[in-house]
Amino acid sequence: MNEVKVRTMTETEFDSWQLTIAEEFAAEQVTAGRWAADGSVRRALESNSELLPQGLSTPRMLILRGFSADGEPVGRAWIGLDHPRGAPDMAFLYDIEVAEQRRGRGLGRALLEAVEDAVMDAGVHSLELNVFGHNRPAVALYDSAGYAVSTQQM
Repeated sequence: MNEVKVRTMTETEFDSWQLTIAEEFAAEQVTAGRWAADGSVRRALESNSELLPQGLSTPRMLILRGFSADGEPVGRAWIGLDHPRGAPDMAFLYDIEVAEQRRGRGLGRALLEAVEDAVMDAGVHSLELNVFGHNRPAVALYDSAGYAVSTQQM
C-alpha cells in the first residue's frame, strides 16, 4: 500500500497553483458545456478568489500538497471545511489531483485517504465532492473508496 503525507502548500506553491487550477477548472467547465471558452480562465480565477479571499491564509480552507514516503511530490488537494451549501459537519473537496507522471500507481487512493485524515483532524466528519462524469478514472477512484452518488446531472 502506498502512503502519502500531506502538508499545507507554501506561498510559492500556492502562487503557481492558482493559475494551474483556474486553467484546469475552466477547461472542465468548457468541456461540460457550462461556460464559453472565451474568458473562462478569468472567470475561474475570479471564482476561486471569492472562495479564497485571504489566499493561502483563508480560514477553514485546506490547500495541501501530497508527498510519497520517499519525499517526492505526488499531488495536491483543496478542501473547504465548511460546505458551500451549508451542510452541517461536512467538508467539500474542491480539487484533488495526482501529478500526471505519478498516476496509475495507487497514489490517488493514498492521497484521498490523507485528505480524509486531514479533514477528520480538523474536526469535520464527512466529505463531499463533485466529479464530472467524463472523468472515468476519478469516478472509479471515488466508487472504490466507498463514495456514493448523491446527485447526478445529465
